[in-house]
Amino acid sequence: MRIATWNVNSVRARLPRLVPWLERQRPDVLCIQETKVRDEEFPAEPLEDQGYNLVCFGQKTYNGVAILARHRIEAVVRGFPDDGEDADRRLLGAIVGDVVFLNVYVPNGQEVGSAKYRYKLDWLARLRHFLDQSYDLGEKLVVLGDFNVTFDDRDVYDPEAWREQIHCSLAEREALRRLAEFGLHDALRELHPEAGIYTWWDHRGGAFPKDHGLRIDHLLMSPKARKACSAVFVDRDERKGKGASDHAPVVAELD
Repeated sequence: MRIATWNVNSVRARLPRLVPWLERQRPDVLCIQETKVRDEEFPAEPLEDQGYNLVCFGQKTYNGVAILARHRIEAVVRGFPDDGEDADRRLLGAIVGDVVFLNVYVPNGQEVGSAKYRYKLDWLARLRHFLDQSYDLGEKLVVLGDFNVTFDDRDVYDPEAWREQIHCSLAEREALRRLAEFGLHDALRELHPEAGIYTWWDHRGGAFPKDHGLRIDHLLMSPKARKACSAVFVDRDERKGKGASDHAPVVAELD
């Protein structure tokens, strides 16, 4: 099973890139973030024409998550159990085959110490609690998406410049570490321990040509899923050219 995560930064704007990418890579499951569209306006038809079922959980202009799968999508979960009607659309769970997926778009946090930063830390703590209450580590579980946090300095092109900045602060990394302590493995890092692998490059300042990136998109796997994982790679080519998202897809193979 080929699975992938990709922050598309507006599914409607990225459709001319997304459809050809699906034709080339043919993932069995693709989890996307920042769809930025209400469910009733989601551009489903071009994706269904590629042979995908889909479920989405979105809102106007901001946030939004969706799961595309070439097989039946079952046991769909939208948001945290205690979310209100006006809660951000940031979490979507489902089962495809024998794999349990939890697609997340963690809040950005904006600036260290801000109210949005505290909201981000609280959201990550809620995610860990949700895992504790609702998920079984004995299953093939994959928690994937845009976490907006780097694990360590290997995920940062200039660690000193980013020291205690958003995405790289100690508190954020500690929150991500506590999440992983549920029993999840950072699949890409375990297969590729070297520094310099990134998934996000700012659109400003020529960041991508300079390779001034961060690794903030992750695939966190339960032991059973990690054992089945034979490969993980970042599809950097999809960050190139006109109309690209600021994120590249991250793709994994599960035997």
